[in-house]
Amino acid sequence: MKKQRNERPVKDLVCEMEVSPTTAAADVYYQGKYYYFCAEACREAFLQDPEMYLKQHRQHGYKPK
Repeated sequence: MKKQRNERPVKDLVCEMEVSPTTAAADVYYQGKYYYFCAEACREAFLQDPEMYLKQHRQHGYKPK
């Protein structure tokens, strides 16, 4: 995965892997924030029960620019 200059990696809320928002395999816009995932499978798991993952990781959502 290439890292963009001045870009901070974020955690995939499902598997907790660090991913780059620029090169993430999947993302979702949920309740006004973007969340990034290492794989489509993690995105799908998040969409099955978003609140379960958000309760554990409230600080990892990113608002769109």
